[in-house]
Amino acid sequence: MTTSRERQLHADGPRDPAIARLEAENAQLRHAVASHAVVDQAIGVLTAVYRFRPAAGFEILREISQRTNTKLHTIAEAVIRWALGEPLPGRMEQGLRTAVRQRACRQDARSGRPDRH
Repeated sequence: MTTSRERQLHADGPRDPAIARLEAENAQLRHAVASHAVVDQAIGVLTAVYRFRPAAGFEILREISQRTNTKLHTIAEAVIRWALGEPLPGRMEQGLRTAVRQRACRQDARSGRPDRH
């Protein structure tokens, strides 16, 4: 139970700190769900365009994120816009090319196909 001193003033009157914490947690969870959906869509784009498995699509996004020092959801948003016809920013485009080429080479090596790269 909170005392009157623990309550914060709010536009509508005193505000319970527990409610403020729950609202902040709710906002964080909403952001996480939205970011996850964007990442899933970008994985779908990479899966469709390059015919990789979804796990490989996620690894490619992660590699680009690490190489460009850009948040994963920002990379995912750019990949979705790219699928809709917008160019990828230069560093992201180069990162995507490199990651896709490396992934394809690894798949070729595992399948025993001659290196086509």
